[in-house]
Amino acid sequence: MAGAIASRMSFSSLKRKQPKTFTVRIATMDAEMEFSCEVKWKGKDLFDLVCRTLGLRETWFFGLQYTIKDTVAWLKMDKKVLDHDVPTEEPVTFHFLAKFYPENAEEELVQEITQHLFFLQVKKQILDEKIYCPPEASVLLASYAVQAKYGDYDPNVHKRGFLAQEELLPKRVINLYQMTPEMWEERITAWYAEHRGRARDEAEMEYLKIAQDLEMYGVNYFAIRNKKGTELLLGVDALGLHIYDPDNRLTPKISFPWNEIRNISYSDKEFTIKPLDKKIDVFKFNSSKLRVNKLILQLCIGNHDLFMRRRKADSLEVQQMKAQAREEKARKQMERQRLAREKQMREEAERTRDELERRLMQLKEEATMANEALMRSEETADLLAEKAQITEEEAKLLAQKAAEAEQEMQRIKATAIRTEEEKRLMEQKVLEAEMLALKMAEESERRAKEADQLKQDLQEARESERRAKQKLLEITSKSSYTQSMNSSTTALPTDLPSFNLISESLSFDFKDTDMKRLSMEIEKEKVEYMEKSKHLQEQLNELKTEIEALKLKERETALDILHNENTSRGNSKHNTIKKVS
Repeated sequence: MAGAIASRMSFSSLKRKQPKTFTVRIATMDAEMEFSCEVKWKGKDLFDLVCRTLGLRETWFFGLQYTIKDTVAWLKMDKKVLDHDVPTEEPVTFHFLAKFYPENAEEELVQEITQHLFFLQVKKQILDEKIYCPPEASVLLASYAVQAKYGDYDPNVHKRGFLAQEELLPKRVINLYQMTPEMWEERITAWYAEHRGRARDEAEMEYLKIAQDLEMYGVNYFAIRNKKGTELLLGVDALGLHIYDPDNRLTPKISFPWNEIRNISYSDKEFTIKPLDKKIDVFKFNSSKLRVNKLILQLCIGNHDLFMRRRKADSLEVQQMKAQAREEKARKQMERQRLAREKQMREEAERTRDELERRLMQLKEEATMANEALMRSEETADLLAEKAQITEEEAKLLAQKAAEAEQEMQRIKATAIRTEEEKRLMEQKVLEAEMLALKMAEESERRAKEADQLKQDLQEARESERRAKQKLLEITSKSSYTQSMNSSTTALPTDLPSFNLISESLSFDFKDTDMKRLSMEIEKEKVEYMEKSKHLQEQLNELKTEIEALKLKERETALDILHNENTSRGNSKHNTIKKVS
């Protein structure tokens, strides 16, 4: 008895020592939070606490996800947190994620926080290649992601290389083309520049509007077998249930829209889908894991409930949220317009200030130039004054010299009067000298004639003497000698021909030829990736055509090939579902 009492006391003390709280870590797409939870809390208590902390009211899209034995599971709202198969070590980690996806994001997602969480989750799924996205759409989505993060494009701020550290494109897309990171950045920036004026929430919504048309958007895939044991894939999404080949997650073989399903039953490991039309055969399939079957059932019930809810009038809570969202949107629009006006006014004021500063600098330069000109004028005036003084002194000196010259002229005149008489005496002497010279000339001529006469007489006397001697010799010798002398003279030609070398100069006249140059202007038109007035598909096709030449065909994945085949056939996500329904 005593032992039983002691054991009960020991059990009671252990029970009292058991902690009443435990730590939970919640990871959202962009943050982590830790909460202290009571042991008795159910999943709804923790979920509501997280939603209140985030300020989230559209709670029906989200859930708390955890992983158990490589299988994804969701926290049940009506079950205690610690009763789930969660890890025992603290902190217990859950991921706050979107569990159900909207059919039309723009109409259904009301709160900005809801849009932001969906944007981050879908973006991560595309980058992780859990959602297939064609290359051209990847570039367009990347441009909206950049707009959401960086705001309006500014070439002075967003210079080449500003996206170098950003993860914007799936690795599959990057590896598929022979394009450098700079080439991808150039194409993303070209579209990014055209998103000017879009706020973050608007850019994120544009991202979701494009992403929701991708074939794998919002689809949860599960491996199943039909009655014949054929391996298939089951896809559960907001539109219904879809059956795929394991190798083709893009195009379903059969689709069961929610409004055409009468009943989904689950027994042991077998699911049964009963169409509304009784003429259509019942579809049965099974899965190997019990947890997977439970998850499929959860997703079917949740998606079906939302499908029916969308087709009813909005609840009072949703109407209230939409009204508040419209007011908030209008307020933000007015705030953006006010900020835009202030920005415009600030830019105009800055331009005016810059213009005034430029004008002030110009006036300062003009004032400096005028001051320099004034200084030069003053220096010129000083030089002119000095020159005038020198000129005045020179004038005085010239006047003095003129007076001296006048005195000299007077002196010369007086001297000239005195020398006039001497001049007459000199003329008389000259005349006398001339007469004497004439007499002497006549005497000289007479004397010359006398000398000539004497020379002639002397010549005649010598000739007489010569004849006398000759006669004397003739008489003495009585012989005569005859001497004959022959003289020959040779005449040299004096008239030598003269050669005149006349060089003729050759001149070549080069005439200027008027050459007409033909000029052709080659206009290189850049392909504009996106204009607001054009259809989105035209923009995507344009980029696809542009980068097609750089594609490496051998690197195409099976999904790339399937997508291209669907595109060539004109198949899209919605019309494919209609065809196979």
